[in-house]
Amino acid sequence: MKERFLWNQYLQRYAVNGSWILNAGSTEDISQVVVIPAYAEKEVLFSTLRSLAQNQASSLNNAFVLCVINNREKSPDEVKINNQQTLAYLRCLVGRRSLHSVQISERLKEQFVTINDAGLRLGYVDASSAGYALPDNTGGVGLARKIGMDHALTILQKSPSRQKLIVSLDADTLVQNNYLAAISNFFTKKVKTAVIAYEHQEPIAEKEKAAIYCYEIFLRYWVLGLHYAKSPYAYHSIGSAMVCSADAYLDVRGMNRREAGEDFYFLNKLAKIGPIKYIQETCVYPSARSSLRVPFGTGKRIHRFLAGEKDEYFLYNPQVFEILSQFLLLMDHAHIQEGEEILDRAKMIDPCLVSFLHGYHFVEIWAKMRKNANHRDTLSHYFTCWFDGFKTLKLINYLSREFYPPVHMFKAVPAILKMMAIEIPEFISFDLQPQLSQQKKILHFLRKIT
Repeated sequence: MKERFLWNQYLQRYAVNGSWILNAGSTEDISQVVVIPAYAEKEVLFSTLRSLAQNQASSLNNAFVLCVINNREKSPDEVKINNQQTLAYLRCLVGRRSLHSVQISERLKEQFVTINDAGLRLGYVDASSAGYALPDNTGGVGLARKIGMDHALTILQKSPSRQKLIVSLDADTLVQNNYLAAISNFFTKKVKTAVIAYEHQEPIAEKEKAAIYCYEIFLRYWVLGLHYAKSPYAYHSIGSAMVCSADAYLDVRGMNRREAGEDFYFLNKLAKIGPIKYIQETCVYPSARSSLRVPFGTGKRIHRFLAGEKDEYFLYNPQVFEILSQFLLLMDHAHIQEGEEILDRAKMIDPCLVSFLHGYHFVEIWAKMRKNANHRDTLSHYFTCWFDGFKTLKLINYLSREFYPPVHMFKAVPAILKMMAIEIPEFISFDLQPQLSQQKKILHFLRKIT
């Protein structure tokens, strides 16, 4: 009864409104829906679909793949043409039609045969054609994900399956052949959200390899630092590696409509209703290509590296994670303390921490939290929701900007490992610029421990 109420409330207040209709065959008895937004992805989407189709037949029976082909009304013509070709291919696949009506390469033909033979349950939403394109003044990949996830929610609500999972993937991200089974086996009633292990695809060109090694080391260093601080927001925010239950999706009022960083903000909400777990029994492989589609993220960072706009071999000073660690430890035992007393103790950690807290009116906020909390655990939850992943990022950026400038990558990595009491392999030294082969070893090591 409660689930039905939340479902109706979500539809009325938070679901997307528009003419974005699901085109699909049977959607019965589905336990997990994989949502894939695609923006001019004709060249890579079907490789991703083939990798999904190569999962075990038993896993494919109850899985549904939903592609959201999207562009804005004012997107370039080449994007719209690409999307229309993608839609034509999907119509053939979904409708089990002959491919003679569309021009198709031998490579695509092979991919289609694999997808068809596997019986991949597939659907699509046209958010590209005239009258269906995304509005120019709002949204982006966040809105495209939301359209797909809202449809996924509808499919799952009608399913008799006890397990109802919404899986987020990208059009350029390959998966292992145990992907669907590993996700299904990992989720229990106690698990609401998880992120999946990932490794970026390795480019052929040396400079592009250097770019993705550098960026992925940055991502993993960030999570290592948060783990050191024992932050509840120590997880990877990767849009192609997120899974949540339908109930959790309802609890946080669904996906946001952001143009970029939608994965970070979505997981930030989900972390407030339960811990984000880590699925290591399978792996996804995002693309390492350069892109300027969004203002930040993988594509932007790779483009910036290749363009030489700035020296990318710098990471947050390890000291900022030490300050974060001490602050979180202080707050673990702060339930009986007044706000001013907490600030006095924070000043002993670092004066810069106090100025940050003043800027967010911590004393007043803490007083309200204490007044409304009738139990220590409740107060702790209030604080964790207030000092969330976004404020954690704000604090670390503030500390970096004011007192603790970034440190060279290959000094910062061994320093954080030493702080965490992790044995440092001999190939990780304090060299300012190790050879590319050594950087690859460092990345492989970080993949094992994050």
